[in-house]
Amino acid sequence: MFHTLRKPDVLLTTLAAAGILLVTMGARQSIGLFISPLNTSTGLGIATISLALAIGQFSWGAIQPIAGAIADRYGPRPVLIGGVLLLAVGSALTPFVDSAFGLVLTLGLLSAMGSGAGSFSVLIGAAARRMPAEARGAASGVINAGGSFGQFVFAPVLQGLIQALGWMGAMWSLAVMTLGALPLVNKLTDRPLAPVHPTDTDAGSGGGLRQAIATALRNRDYLLLHAGFFTCGFHIAFLVTHLPGEVNLCGLPASVAGWSLAIIGLSNVVGSLYAGACISRYRSKHILAVMYASRALLIGWYLLAPHTELTFYLFAAGLGVTWLATVPPTAGIVGKLFGIRYLATLFGLTLLSHQVGGFLGAWLGGLALARFGDYSWMWYADMALAVFAALVNLPIREAPVARKLATA
Repeated sequence: MFHTLRKPDVLLTTLAAAGILLVTMGARQSIGLFISPLNTSTGLGIATISLALAIGQFSWGAIQPIAGAIADRYGPRPVLIGGVLLLAVGSALTPFVDSAFGLVLTLGLLSAMGSGAGSFSVLIGAAARRMPAEARGAASGVINAGGSFGQFVFAPVLQGLIQALGWMGAMWSLAVMTLGALPLVNKLTDRPLAPVHPTDTDAGSGGGLRQAIATALRNRDYLLLHAGFFTCGFHIAFLVTHLPGEVNLCGLPASVAGWSLAIIGLSNVVGSLYAGACISRYRSKHILAVMYASRALLIGWYLLAPHTELTFYLFAAGLGVTWLATVPPTAGIVGKLFGIRYLATLFGLTLLSHQVGGFLGAWLGGLALARFGDYSWMWYADMALAVFAALVNLPIREAPVARKLATA
């Protein structure tokens, strides 16, 4: 499957998009490491900080269809540059705030929206339009793996910076690190568009973007995909936000959380690449169903196992295989249903449903800890939603929706 990426133009496009996602997702997925030191410094409380990060989860998703629509209309370059700069500004301003409103503004809005504008919907859409159809599945896996590798790199680095420089110094360092994505934007957006493939005519696109969105939102299979992806967001946001808190409750050192997040990212590199390769061999809905079902089993094992460092590392490795590996098959189904003309927008809407789940996962985790003193009920909810997601993907039909030739 990966032989389709051997052409220099396709490879450069893929690696540039993967590099941008490495930075934006590495920064975003490591933010949970700041919760405890930020709470100690500001005294805002875990519930308040969790709410700000939950708003960030929603903001990250809410910006995706908007950023995708702008990229579909005007090109991805201004969207990606604006996103990277916004992420850097939000990170740089966070140490100066000491109120709930300020934290919502910096981490909940600025950083989250910046990361979202430079994330999956725009990057996968931009890459897909710059390569032949046969390369897109493998490319989406590699791009997704870039985001996972970013988590592997950023989590231990930021944990070390927090210990060496304090959380404020680490946050300012993060702001500088995010600017490293800017040169890659040029590498991606300078690539020419690929010739239109016969399968690329898009459902409802004869009426433009609005018609494409209306067609998608009336489609049963698209809505089922949203329901499953909602639960994925719940899982990921809960864990990326509260795994450090779970580690602390178990009496383990903070470094266990940093390395667990890093292991999740490294494992998902493998999972993302494998998922990208599987798209050409199996139905994407079956890939998704297996991934979600495996999460339910893994969480059940974690609850029964002794909560040692080894348990956390094994749990992280197992969970990491499916962590964001759901993105390539999910984007693949959207592309199969509606084509790629408005893929950034339509997949952006799917990511919005993901982040509605993310908002609830991050926020309810904080409320559960404040109310019950642990995360037991969140783990049970995680298991139930994983089973639901596995089942809801099975009825999806991956056949293209009746199409009109693209005129917009």
